[in-house]
Amino acid sequence: MKMEEIRKRYKGEWVLIAFTELDAELQVVEGEVIAHAKDRDAIYKAQAKMQDKQLAIEYLGEIPEEGDIVTIF
Repeated sequence: MKMEEIRKRYKGEWVLIAFTELDAELQVVEGEVIAHAKDRDAIYKAQAKMQDKQLAIEYLGEIPEEGDIVTIF
């Protein structure tokens, strides 16, 4: 699946991608989505179970401005 399609389909989510193609800047161009979730930890757990694959983790949402970041304890 092309990265443009992955971005559209999984907007606002974390995705674990077994990539098949990278560009010159090592950005994913194409690959297979192995897992997707709103929760980043779920993606890390899925990654831990994967072996022998070239993987990338991407967040497909808007990253907040520095002043917009709120930490809740």
